Amino acid sequence: MKELTGALDKAVRDALSYLRTADPDAAADLAELRRTHLTRPGVVVVGETKRGKSSLINALLGAPGLSPVDVTVATTAYLHFQPGPEFTAKAYLPGVGEPIDVQDLRQPRARRIEVTHPAPMLQYLSLLDTPGAGGLDPVHATIALDAVRRGTALLFVADASAPLSKPELDFLAAATERVDAVVFALAKIDAYPQWRTILEDNQGLLQSHAPRFAAAPWFPVSSRLAELALGSDGATRDALAEESRIPGVQHALVELAGRGHQLQLANVLRAARSDLHRLHRAAEARVEAAAADPARQAEARAERSALAARKRTESRQWTLKLSTEIQRARVETVGHLRTRIGEVQQDCARHIDSARGEALAALPDQVDTRLQAVAADLAGRLEDTFRDIAEKVLADAYDADRLHLETKLRHSLAAGPPRDGSGDNMLIALSAGGIAFMAGRGAMLGISALGAAGPMLLPFAGIGLGLAAGGYVLWRRRVHTDRRHAQTWLRDVLAEARAALTDEISHRFTDLQYALSVALDDAIERRLRDLDALIAEIDAALAEDTAGRARRRAAAVTERDAIAARMRQADEALLRARALTPTPLEDPA
Repeated sequence: MKELTGALDKAVRDALSYLRTADPDAAADLAELRRTHLTRPGVVVVGETKRGKSSLINALLGAPGLSPVDVTVATTAYLHFQPGPEFTAKAYLPGVGEPIDVQDLRQPRARRIEVTHPAPMLQYLSLLDTPGAGGLDPVHATIALDAVRRGTALLFVADASAPLSKPELDFLAAATERVDAVVFALAKIDAYPQWRTILEDNQGLLQSHAPRFAAAPWFPVSSRLAELALGSDGATRDALAEESRIPGVQHALVELAGRGHQLQLANVLRAARSDLHRLHRAAEARVEAAAADPARQAEARAERSALAARKRTESRQWTLKLSTEIQRARVETVGHLRTRIGEVQQDCARHIDSARGEALAALPDQVDTRLQAVAADLAGRLEDTFRDIAEKVLADAYDADRLHLETKLRHSLAAGPPRDGSGDNMLIALSAGGIAFMAGRGAMLGISALGAAGPMLLPFAGIGLGLAAGGYVLWRRRVHTDRRHAQTWLRDVLAEARAALTDEISHRFTDLQYALSVALDDAIERRLRDLDALIAEIDAALAEDTAGRARRRAAAVTERDAIAARMRQADEALLRARALTPTPLEDPA
C-alpha cells in the first residue's frame, strides 16, 4: 500500500511540475483540487442509543470518559474528534456566532463540539460522533445520514444483546447510497456470551435489507475490557487489550483511512491526466501545424468562425434553457420544503394537544431537532439537484473540455457573487421566532471537505437550521405550559424557518446560475484562444523555410513525447489504483 501511495503521489507531483510550465492556470486549478481532496479522512460513527457508541470511541482513542456516555447529554451534539497536542474543546451554541471554550463535553444545547486530543489514532483520521438522542428514528436518522454522506467511511455500532432492529436496518439501507466503505462493531460481547449467534443473524439481515453491506467486516469488541486494560500493567494489560479486540478495529480504521487517501490521490491524478490529454492534443496539433498545410489552416479558421457564430446565435437560447432548468428546480425544492415544514408543524401540534404538564416543556428541543433534520434533508436535495443541473448543462457545452468546465464551475461556486452575511460558519440569529440559521462551507458539521459523492466534484455549502437561544427565551416568556400559546409559538417559529430557508434556496440557485454562466463562457473563450493559437502556428510555419519548419516540428514532437511519457506514468498508477476498490477486511480471530 505504501508503494502504491508513493507511485500515485509521484505521478501527481510530476504532472503538477509539468503543468506549471506548460499551463500555469491548469496547474493552479489542479493544485487547488489537490488541497481540497487531500484532507484528513473522516470516519462517521453511528448507532442506536445505548449501543455503546460513545464507550467505543473512548476505547478507540484510549481515553476513558472522553466522550460522555450519559445518553441525555452525550448525544445531543456532534462531537468532532481531531488531532492536537492536548485536550481542548470548543462548543458551537445556538445564537452565539463564535465557539466557546469548554472543559466538559456535557455542554447543554451545543450544536457541535470540536475536540482535539493527542490520541495516536487521530493522527490518521478524524472521528465524528453523531447525535443519537432518540435513536435512529426518522428525524435523527436524517441528521446522521447527512453526516455519513460527507464522511470517508462509516463505523456502525450495534451490540450483542439482540439482532439489528428495524430502524437500524432502515438506516443501513439508506446509507448504501451514501457511502462505500463501512465497518461494523458488535459491542458488549463481554456481557452477552451468545454474541456469535447475534453476529450471524446480523449478517443474514444485512443480506436481505442492505445486501451491499452483507460482506462488510464485523468486529466483536468489548469497550469495558479495553478500559480495564488501560488501568492495568504488564501481561494483564496486554491480555485484556487482546480480549477486548479493540486493536483490530483501530487497525481496520487506520487501513481504511489510508485507502481513502489513496483513492483521493487517484481522483486528483485522474484530473491531472485529463489536463495532460488536452495538452497532448494541442501538441499534436502543433506537430501538424508545422507542416504548414493551407487546408488545415482553412479548416481551423472555419471552426473558429463557426464557434464564434454559435456563441452569438445560441447564447440567448442557452440562457433561456438554463433559466428554465433553474426555475423548475427552485420551484420543486421550495415545494419540498413546504411539505417538510408542514409535516413538522402537524407532528409538533399533535404533541402539544396530547402533552400533559411538564411534557410540554420538551417542545423546543423537539422543534430544534426536527428543524435540523429538515435542513439536512434540504442540503442533500440541493446538492443532488445542483449536480443534476450541472450534468445537463455541461453535456451541451460546445464539446469543450469537461474537466476545465468542472474546474471553472467549482471555482465559481466557491467564490460566487458576494452577498451580505454569506461568510463561512456564520450564524444568523433571526429575531422574531429565535431561529438560528447556519449557512457556509461546513457550517453544519465543519467537515464538508471529508468526501464528495457522485461524478461531479462540486463544492457545496452545508445548511444548518435550528432554534437559537432567542427561541428558548421566547418560549419561557410566552408559553410555559399553555397549549394555545404553544401553538402560536410553534406557528411563528416554523413560519420564520420556512422563510429563512426559502430565501437561502433562492440565493443558492442564483449562485448556481451565475457559476454555470461563467464556466461555459470561459470554456468557449478558451476554445477560441486555442484555435487562434493553432492558426498562428500554421501562419508562422508558412512564413518559414524548410529548415525552420523542421525545427518547429522537432520541438513540437519533443513536447508531445514528454507529455505522453507523463500520461503513461499516470495510466500505470491509475491501473494499479483499481485495486483500491473497497473490499472487506479480514474479521479478527
